[in-house]
Amino acid sequence: MGLIEIDAKVDTGAYTSSIHCHDIYEDVDNKILYFKLLDPSHPDYNKKELKFENYTKTVVKSSAGIPESRYKIKIAIQIGGMVYKTTFTLANRGAMKYPVLLGRVFLKNKFIVDVSEKYLLN
Repeated sequence: MGLIEIDAKVDTGAYTSSIHCHDIYEDVDNKILYFKLLDPSHPDYNKKELKFENYTKTVVKSSAGIPESRYKIKIAIQIGGMVYKTTFTLANRGAMKYPVLLGRVFLKNKFIVDVSEKYLLN
């Protein structure tokens, strides 16, 4: 999707992974989802509009515990030298420190989380 070296938060308490997006809209007639990654305040924002024809909707509990409907897409991400195909929900994470959150569905059977460490891939 054109993002390189984006900071991500590993969150074993979160069930799903999510990525910061804005200008999210669905062309219901043609079944196409449009969105822009990040937002204009982020240094890696590139104004590029992405479109997905394969997407679903799901209900996710926000960090405040409030259920909200989100779009879900499947993408490939690279961590270190490995590429993983996984699902992300699209969310407004503008108020959060990290634009990407990696939840436990993605982490399970792939990683061991050591909470005493950070930025191990720098």
